[in-house]
Amino acid sequence: MSNFNQGRLECVVGCMYAGKSEELMRRLRRAKIAKQPMQLFKPAGEQWWGSEPKVVSHHRTEMQALPVPIDNPKAILDMIKSDTLVVGIDEAHFFSSSIISVCEELVSNHIRVILAALDTDYRGTPWGSIPMLLTLADKVDKLTAVCTICGSAATRTHRLFDSTKQVEIGADGKYEARCRLHFYPPTP
Repeated sequence: MSNFNQGRLECVVGCMYAGKSEELMRRLRRAKIAKQPMQLFKPAGEQWWGSEPKVVSHHRTEMQALPVPIDNPKAILDMIKSDTLVVGIDEAHFFSSSIISVCEELVSNHIRVILAALDTDYRGTPWGSIPMLLTLADKVDKLTAVCTICGSAATRTHRLFDSTKQVEIGADGKYEARCRLHFYPPTP
């Protein structure tokens, strides 16, 4: 059995504008070229590029996702086709903690799982189940963006407006990528 068929979990994380969705789609395009049947999922709450069933990057690169955005990660297991070898999950930070067991089950069924997610929120706090998924991952890639203040490597998502809600869907004009020096988390 090849290494590919052993199943594996790959996590692509970083701040907003780091290219996580782009990297997810790049890996899925390569799987498609290799004739490896794949499926792409996105959470139902992620509607900032519209309600169409596709994953869209900040650069407007897009890839068709399953027609039904997922509310509960366990629904992914019911939608997996028998020949699927690769599963892509975008915006994984929006899923409940059951995404952990879903990923583990997929991997144990010899499926390569590639997920893209924010690793921290606008406060710089680890986001939901992502830290646990990173510890379980076979491969982790932490991508950086460009700091909008100084141009150095950005690892943080800076919110440009006041709100205490962890999730505020949006991008341009609402958030910026910032380096550690220019990231100012809100005061409690």
